[in-house]
Amino acid sequence: MVAQSNTGISPTIVMRNAYAVYPPFAMLAGMELDLFTPLKDGPMDAIALSESLSVQATKLSPLLYALVAAGLLTVEDGIFSNTEEADKYLVRGRPDYMGGLSGFHRKLWHAAMNTAESIREGKPTLKIDWKTLPDEELFNFFGSQFHSSIRSGRELAVKLDFSQCERFLDAGGGTGGVSIGICEKFPIIRATVADLPRVARVSKYFIDKAAMSDRISVEATDLCSNTPPGHYDIAILRAFIQTISSKQAQMAVINIGQAMAPGGKIYIIGSILENSCLSPPSSLGMGLVFLNFYEDGKAYTEKEHQEMLGNAGFTDINVEHETLIDGMGIVSARKMSHESS
Repeated sequence: MVAQSNTGISPTIVMRNAYAVYPPFAMLAGMELDLFTPLKDGPMDAIALSESLSVQATKLSPLLYALVAAGLLTVEDGIFSNTEEADKYLVRGRPDYMGGLSGFHRKLWHAAMNTAESIREGKPTLKIDWKTLPDEELFNFFGSQFHSSIRSGRELAVKLDFSQCERFLDAGGGTGGVSIGICEKFPIIRATVADLPRVARVSKYFIDKAAMSDRISVEATDLCSNTPPGHYDIAILRAFIQTISSKQAQMAVINIGQAMAPGGKIYIIGSILENSCLSPPSSLGMGLVFLNFYEDGKAYTEKEHQEMLGNAGFTDINVEHETLIDGMGIVSARKMSHESS
């Protein structure tokens, strides 16, 4: 049998994917050099900008043009300027500054480059185990996420309804950044960050540093095994269940549900796949990252979230994909009241 000729097919998609990685790498280099910050005061040529960064103009110039192609700079007659988006999010000192996430992005992209090896070995090549990770690595890992966490907390404080909330649970809260961001806006709220004992030490460090220990307590516990003490009006699980197995995630949601007041709201935040497992792109990408970091972590589908929450006594389940600035989605639900049970 003679195979059909495919001589008319070009490697268009193959080459498009091969070169698609370079704009993100250009952005990462720009963030690490902090080159967007000097441009906040106005346009500069390559020589002036290189002098402000203490680098060579001949080395910097290719990056500048790559950043223009990436949509983060503009150029006219050799004079470079920030785009509006870069000026808002990548200039150090701005309220919405995201340049501090460069280390976090580097860690994620490095992890994704190990995907083939993790699949081949049948285990994560860059496994993160909170119980055995050396202290320095533990603090470095969470430290690289602190800016993202606190910015997320501030965004959630505006996006979600906290008007009837007095007690808030930050489940698997890591640095406590989400709690800090929310408590900044709502003085009446008292928050509890619940995380594994070793991670809880990290939480306390960042909360003390933010001078929020009078309003944010830390509970050292394994939520997969234990119900957190207290009763809560709202629980937020940000980037938590994606790091554990489906069985552990189910138990954690059940335990958290047992600590919630009837009618209370739960918000699961992170990578949420559509049931087709083909979208959204951010969740597909993070699914690859999880393969390299966690033994059983994954991006769960809409249906898997709905089943977990339904089994834990939650109702009115709603899914929003990529609704936050960082591309994370939100699954929300309400704790069933006694009247509706």
